[in-house]
Amino acid sequence: MPQPLLLLWLTGAVFCDFRRRKVPNGLVLAGAAAALLSLATDTALPGLDWATALRGGAVAFIVLLPLYAARAMGAGDVKFAAALGLWVGPAPLLPIGALGSMLAMGHALVLLALRRSAPDSRLALALCGRGADGRAAPQARRHLPYAAYLALATLAWLAWGGAR
Repeated sequence: MPQPLLLLWLTGAVFCDFRRRKVPNGLVLAGAAAALLSLATDTALPGLDWATALRGGAVAFIVLLPLYAARAMGAGDVKFAAALGLWVGPAPLLPIGALGSMLAMGHALVLLALRRSAPDSRLALALCGRGADGRAAPQARRHLPYAAYLALATLAWLAWGGAR
């Protein structure tokens, strides 16, 4: 059974990123601290040790940092992925990242289609982080909530028994 704190953290990330298109630093730090706490108390995911967890955090950060530098991704997404790496280690990051990217690509394709056919529809506005009045959410900086899709992909990975 996955750590309840992990499930809570992933759920919080989904809601924050979809609603505001931002993952607050406090949420990222809480997730990283909870991951380290789970390692210290031997309640981490099966097979995860300190070295593996730290490698997972470093790999996620190093792989996504160039995307942030190229302005293709927000800083919160990179920090979230690094904290996620602490929870799962490096091996699951590839399937989680692949599924998260496919979900984000689906979001982008639906958004493009809606912008062409019904640019002012409620769904189009919601997908690009705007309210029904067309205004951007206060902290909306990026159009795709990539951290939310990584969190959903992680939940799917856990549901399929990825943490056994």
